[in-house]
Amino acid sequence: YAPTENNPEQIIDDAFGKLDELAGIFSNYDPASSISILNAEGHINNPPPELVDIIRISAEYNDITNGAFEITINPVLALWSEGLWSEPEDVQEQKVKQALELVGSGMIEINDDNIRFRKAGMSATLGGVAKGYIVDGMLEYLKTRGIKNAIINAGGDIATMGSRPDGGMWTVNLENPDNTREKIVTFILSGEAIATSGNYYRYFDPSKEVHHIIDPRTGYSANLCISSTVIAGNATIADILATAVFVLGPQEGIELVEKLEDVEALIIDNERNIIKSTGIDKYIR
Repeated sequence: YAPTENNPEQIIDDAFGKLDELAGIFSNYDPASSISILNAEGHINNPPPELVDIIRISAEYNDITNGAFEITINPVLALWSEGLWSEPEDVQEQKVKQALELVGSGMIEINDDNIRFRKAGMSATLGGVAKGYIVDGMLEYLKTRGIKNAIINAGGDIATMGSRPDGGMWTVNLENPDNTREKIVTFILSGEAIATSGNYYRYFDPSKEVHHIIDPRTGYSANLCISSTVIAGNATIADILATAVFVLGPQEGIELVEKLEDVEALIIDNERNIIKSTGIDKYIR
């Protein structure tokens, strides 16, 4: 929300320009992007500072989450997307084991003028962090243009600033995984970010048995819960932790969240039970 004299339409267009700029660095679907060059060559010289930043943050949270968040999982994702689910179990196990040898954030060397993989065949995906990082980048840009009240939603990665014109807080509904037309809970936010990871939208196989959130420690789909929602101070961290908490499951996921400052979570487990961190109720209407 902005006064009309601020030319809000142009500001919004420019914010989407920031989205395009960052997507051009982070997108695995664009062969000309910086991450695609890194994956193809195994290294990239003079990388954009945003790529250095996002990889450093990802490596830091790989440590914080005890390996539950891992951007070098790409070789394993490629196996499943290429049809590994149709192979016999022993073949699956052998191929996953081989691919896991290429997984590990500790095998990324990061300098301001160079990023490289220590093993040939490694590749990274920023799918668990890029949307959040882009949302934060757009929000920071809006601040430079004098905007004080805004909400940005990038496919469920949501960041808020200020409030609505009536002074009310921003509301975000968590949908029911069993019926996405229904809501389970409504969150109220003012300056926080929220992200949800779930296993009910994207699958590798037609029978929907292998979903897209892979546990980087095993190479198989994480199966301890249905969804995890994380509220944090920015969308980058909410995005990362929503994925990590989903992988860790209800018990370890909540234990991790309770150790972190300014982070709360709500998890739906496989029995449809709702597990909440101790401070999340202040964000629930």
